[in-house]
Amino acid sequence: MATRNYSATASAAAPASVVGKYLGKPKADGKYTVTLVPGDGIGPEISQAVQDIHAAAGVPIDWEPVDVTPSLVNGITTIPKPAVSSIYKNTVALKGPLATPIGKGHQSLNLTLRRTFGLFANVRPCRSIEGYETPYKDVDTVLIRENTEGEYSGIEHVIIPGVVQSIKLITKKASTRVIEYAFEYAKSNNRPKVLVVHKASIMKMSDGLFVQTAREVAQKYPDIELGTELLDNTCLKLASNPELFSDVVMVMPNLYGDILSDLSSGLIGGLGLTPSGNMGEKVAIFEAVHGSAPDIAGKGLANPTALLLSSCMMLRHMGLGDYAEKIQNAVLKTIASGPENRTRDLKGTASTQHFTEAVIKNL
Repeated sequence: MATRNYSATASAAAPASVVGKYLGKPKADGKYTVTLVPGDGIGPEISQAVQDIHAAAGVPIDWEPVDVTPSLVNGITTIPKPAVSSIYKNTVALKGPLATPIGKGHQSLNLTLRRTFGLFANVRPCRSIEGYETPYKDVDTVLIRENTEGEYSGIEHVIIPGVVQSIKLITKKASTRVIEYAFEYAKSNNRPKVLVVHKASIMKMSDGLFVQTAREVAQKYPDIELGTELLDNTCLKLASNPELFSDVVMVMPNLYGDILSDLSSGLIGGLGLTPSGNMGEKVAIFEAVHGSAPDIAGKGLANPTALLLSSCMMLRHMGLGDYAEKIQNAVLKTIASGPENRTRDLKGTASTQHFTEAVIKNL
């Protein structure tokens, strides 16, 4: 099988494009306004790196930074109205890592964002990076995760002391929406198969509904093969031979996608190398999926790669693919150039600033 690594030079190695409505509108000066959520911990450092590199590449974007520090309104975690208005107005946002306040009754901020903006599909491509060796050489996976329900519906209650019930919610509407998205993604990116990952052998009604919905949706896409597979089998195959998934789009309910997407990231070197996009009907938010790493915040040790590659996904989604290619090639060339230009999480010695400057030199 041909090597499918990210390459520092070949345009064919670009990660697959997200699909959906065209988002973002140029202003009179030809520039786009994009909402920027810098994030917490290392978020502001890596967000600044992205801004510096985009400026050096001449990307026609004006960034609109917003604060998403939450408040509790009637016991519900709520994002400030100016941030909500900005994202709806611009329709495209780039988000750094967020930390949910602890011990104050707040729900996950990431979950709050997904629900606020109806971000129903999380798209996570993972591809081996040339010049950064891992035990797996030719990883090229795409995972699409239903983002709004499942075990993460937040429906829990105490039945009696010591007994808690958590309800898994699966609806035909949400299942149809994310599965149709997976088929459209496969169609747009020349992947001949959609694989539904499930556990309908045990959860016959909930996961069974997801699988049955996929069979109904598949009838509209006769050129794309539908496969179904139990979650544990997929995990085994993905860890033993990820090349089996190089022409597949995996789609699955929320919890399974949360786990398998991180497993896929581990195959290529970790979350610090993994881009991600969250797709809704009206907005799209692209993000680094790693944590806020407060222990290294402000020390110049953070790796901006995941947020940079997510910004490239964003640019392709906006129709600015040439800029995405330029930045991505520079990032990958920098990583491949050796440990002196890689951050510590990639077995290197470079600071965040040094890495940023090296990328700019390679533009």
